[in-house]
Formats: sequence, C-alpha cells, structure tokens
Amino acid sequence: MSGARTASGTAPRVPPGPPRRAMPGVFGKLVRDRLGLMTSAVTEYGDAVRVAAGPRTLYIFNHPDHAKHVLADNSANYRKGIGLQQARRALGDGLLTSEGELWREQRRTIQPAFQHGRIAAQATAVAEEAAGLVERLAARRGRGAVDVLEEMTALTLGVLGRTLLDTDLGASSSIGEAFEAVQDQAMFEMVSLSTVPMWVPLPRQLRFRRARAELRRVVDRLVAERGAEPSAEADDVVSRLLASVRAEADPAVAGRRVHDELVTLLLAGHETTASTLGWSLYLIDRHPEVRRRLHEEAVGVLGDRLPEYDDLHRLTYTATVVQEAMRLYPPVWILTREAMRDDEVGGYRVPAGSDVLICPYTLHRHPDYWDEPDRFAPERFAAGRSGERPRYAYIPFGAGPRFCVGNNLGLMEATFVLALIARDLRLVKVPGHRVVPEPMLSLRIRGGLPMTVHPA
Repeated sequence: MSGARTASGTAPRVPPGPPRRAMPGVFGKLVRDRLGLMTSAVTEYGDAVRVAAGPRTLYIFNHPDHAKHVLADNSANYRKGIGLQQARRALGDGLLTSEGELWREQRRTIQPAFQHGRIAAQATAVAEEAAGLVERLAARRGRGAVDVLEEMTALTLGVLGRTLLDTDLGASSSIGEAFEAVQDQAMFEMVSLSTVPMWVPLPRQLRFRRARAELRRVVDRLVAERGAEPSAEADDVVSRLLASVRAEADPAVAGRRVHDELVTLLLAGHETTASTLGWSLYLIDRHPEVRRRLHEEAVGVLGDRLPEYDDLHRLTYTATVVQEAMRLYPPVWILTREAMRDDEVGGYRVPAGSDVLICPYTLHRHPDYWDEPDRFAPERFAAGRSGERPRYAYIPFGAGPRFCVGNNLGLMEATFVLALIARDLRLVKVPGHRVVPEPMLSLRIRGGLPMTVHPA
C-alpha cells in the first residue's frame, strides 16, 4: 500500500502516538488502567493514535466517521480483535467470538428470538421480574446496605431465563460468580496475549476451570430440559439452537456449538444490562433532580400498576436516563478488530494484521460532539435532539453487522426496572464507598455498589 493515495490524492499518514521507548508504561496501563490508557491516548494525540504495546501495535480511532468505516462500511475487512480473540479460549465459539459463516449461521438462529413481536410479548415477564426485584429491595429497608449489583445480576438472569430460555435460572445462583471468573480469565488472556498455557495452576486459572465446569453443568441442564427432540412449537433459544445442529454429523461438534452459544448468551444476556442498571442507580443517587423527575414520571404513567410494553413510549424521561447512563458508562466499552487487509481510516494507513480499537467510552466523551461531556445530562436524549450529532458518535451497543442483537430487550428491561424503583424506593450509596469503573468484557463497577433502601 506504500504507493496508495487517499481520496484527496495525498499519501496516507501514520497516526501519531507515544514513542516506542514508552512501551513499558503503555503495557502497564493495558494491564492496570485500560480506561486511562484510552483516555490519555486520544486526549494527547487526537482522533487517530498508534500505540506500541508489547509485540502488538494498536490503532485507536476516536471519530464517528472512523467508527462507521471500521464497524459498518468496511466491516468485511475486520474480524474480532485483541481481547475477543484471546477470550475464545475462555468462551469458545459463541456469537461474541465466532467469525465468518459460523457467526452468520449463529446470528440467523438467534435473531428471531429478538424480533419486535416476540420482545413485546415478553413485556409482562420482564415487568414481573422487575416487580419481584423491587419487593426484595423493599424488604431490606432499615436492614443495612444491599449490594445492588448482586441484585441486578439476579434480576437480569431471571429475565433472561424467562424470556429467552424458557427456564428458571434462579436455581443457578452460581452463574454470576462463574461469569466473574470467566471475565477475569478472558481479560488475563488479552493482556498476556494467551502466552500462558491453560494448564498452569495459577489461582485465576484454577478458579476459571471451576467456573467453566459450573457453566457446563448449567448448560447441560438447559439442554436436558428440552429432551432429545424439542417440540416443533418451541420458540426459545435453547430449542432453536438444538434444531440448528440437528443435521450435524458429529455429536461432539453439535454439543460444543450449543454449549458455546449458550455460555455466550448467558454472559452477554445478563452482564450488559446489569452493568447499565448499576451505573444508572449510581448516577441517579448523585442527582436528586433526576430522581425527582423519574419518580414523577413513574407515578404519572404507571400509577400503582406494572409497566406494559406500550408504556415504553410514555416513560420518555426514564429512557433518556438509561441512554445517558450508557453514554457515560457504555456496557460495551471497547470494540476490537483486526484488519485482514491493508486499509485506510480517516486518511491514516492501517496495515493488514493491525489491531484496531474503537472505544465508545472515549467516543461518547468527544468534546466536538458532546457539550460538557463528563456531565450527566439525560436531556441530551430528549426527542428531537438526536440530529445534533453524528449517528456514530453514540454506539453503546456497537454498530454494523455485529450490532448487539439483544439491545431492545435490554432497553425495555432497564426502563421498566428504573421506573418501578423510582416510583417506590430511593436507593442511597453507602457514604465513603468509592465507585471505580472496571473495564472487563463489559464496563462494571469494581467491588459492587452497596446502597441503603428508603421509601420514595
């Protein structure tokens, strides 16, 4: 590509970035402070940054046009990149990590479970699970702090079980702990570039092995519940997956595909929404006026009944709170790709084999597209204001062909939960507890979020 020219007729440039002598510090930040690495890189060097990190070279792009090119317009040139490639050792070949025809087949299998009509039909189940959460929280009034992240994880697993898997995941309370170990291992695979053999008995890897065995037990139970021949009328994800591999000649291959897809669904189906709810509750507590408006809207729209699907069009302020929480703390905080062929992004040369990073966490704070980008301001997402910024300045669910398939279910769940909590309760963070983002496969709150429960 050395002789190639950009659209303007000039030779593509090499993005600026820290000198190679800074590599030890960069690699240290990749291990200990990934958000700090991304933030400092784009703050110091701009919208295109080239970073040497150990044996890899990272290309960070932080402009909406860059995101559109990599994730949508030229997505065929990019496969899953650093982190998710290595995470395959932990997660297998599910929808999150698979590529090519396998990914397309998996997407075709899963997609119907998330169609508009089916999601609308699940609104009652989501509302009932949200009401159960509020009842559990109300029972904790005057009884000390509760870790709301644990509660949100239990809630989202309950919703996932009822809406997509046609099962009760309440009997599998260890799933949340197992996925913490899986995420820890996946991030270790990323920063170590999978150079440590899985058999090395590090405490982290021993914990991961136990977690993997627990997830295998849960998945085996889900499959066994369907029987060898799922009902032709069954519409849940497990039955769809079993039907999709029925023609597979090798039972071991079929079993592995179902296992990998269900493990991925269990992780992605609960983790991102639980994180969004945790960050939303943290931000609401810090902004009493937002809490007041949420309460007034919930009382005015719902009265004393449970939310219904049509209420999504009425709980407009609640929806903006969810959207703004995902702007500041996007559940998918980074999107990694690897260029399969030479490319040019925003006039910058990207050689084949390069690691390309699109970071929603920094893109959502870009000062050219967001006034006072660090301020929590739900009114940014009020009706009629979306035209103020480029489409790809806000990508909490990713973009392009790999756009999150479960976004509508997650938004409905978060909206219903926040509305019911705001109507009935007031959650207050325990004084002195420091809230720190933890960028794993999703953007979590490190160490949980202890809050006390009070009447609204």
